[in-house]
Amino acid sequence: MYLPPTSPLLRRRILSAAAAWTAISVAAPVLRAQPRLEKNRLVVAVGGRASFYHLPLALALELGYFKTEGLELDVQDFPGGSATLRALLAGTADVASGGYEHVITGTNRGRALRAFVSQGRAPQIAVGVSTRALPDFRHLSQLRGRRVGVTAPGSSTHLVVSTALLKAGLLPDDVSYVGVGSTAAALAALRTGQIDAISNVEPVMSMLEHKGEVKIIADTRTLHGTRALFGGLLPSSCLFASDDFVRQNPTTCQALTNGIVRALKWLRTATPQDLLSTVPESYLLGDRGLYLLAFSKVSETFSPDGLIDPADTRTALRALAAMNPALRDSWIDLSSTYTNDFALRAKARYKA
Repeated sequence: MYLPPTSPLLRRRILSAAAAWTAISVAAPVLRAQPRLEKNRLVVAVGGRASFYHLPLALALELGYFKTEGLELDVQDFPGGSATLRALLAGTADVASGGYEHVITGTNRGRALRAFVSQGRAPQIAVGVSTRALPDFRHLSQLRGRRVGVTAPGSSTHLVVSTALLKAGLLPDDVSYVGVGSTAAALAALRTGQIDAISNVEPVMSMLEHKGEVKIIADTRTLHGTRALFGGLLPSSCLFASDDFVRQNPTTCQALTNGIVRALKWLRTATPQDLLSTVPESYLLGDRGLYLLAFSKVSETFSPDGLIDPADTRTALRALAAMNPALRDSWIDLSSTYTNDFALRAKARYKA
């Protein structure tokens, strides 16, 4: 049917076609912006998934951020960070969520590992002495020959208490270390007298401290306390994997990083009720009020943007070398143990 140039019907058809073309041209880049994941199903090893130490990971899972990225995660929980490192080195996990110091330890063993997003910039760990076992405690020397509970031997909790002992003139081997995990089992171990002191994460330590069951003698739940003990900050829980995995799966690592950085941003403005309604009920250890009290003690230590500060990696190496003579004599290129490339992209994308 012929329509003259001045026909209203012709003008409407032209405008409709132009609008449709505009919609296609705008939508096309969006469709292309979501690259294919090299691996969309991952096993992630975590040491104490209910602790605040791994809270950004838990939030990213609960808020669906990983699912939005096309990821399906099988999170396997272990008693402590040293066990997650073993799982990663054994090949039973693709990625680990644990203390950055494990990246250094694994690299020193000849296994190239790389952290690619940070969840925290302080260990969030406190050391407490049982007020029942040592009611007249005055000095760390009184722990000589005693049993100290840690999440697992070789974990970040082990590093913190060993550093405190060294600063007091004791050797780490002057005490016996007992693995107690980081949940109700840790509480029970102290309350039943299985251990005389405990180095653990939140919310365990606040629950013991609030009830007067421990006297805190070293505290990295704040930035100030971390600097006092270690002489600086240090990356705490990171996502890390083998260097080969990071190089061969860059889109997958970016998706993981996006989820963590979005969770870190959410955490900065979340209300107490937001937090309680998001984390699984089992993480609260039966006391919502104390859970929020514990969170208030560590809130400043979460990473604001997932980036790893080079100065903090040097602090971690110094802390490990103080306990391990082999590390003092080895040469480790710290720049090869982490990358900020993924976090920088996520920070720009989500304005974190």
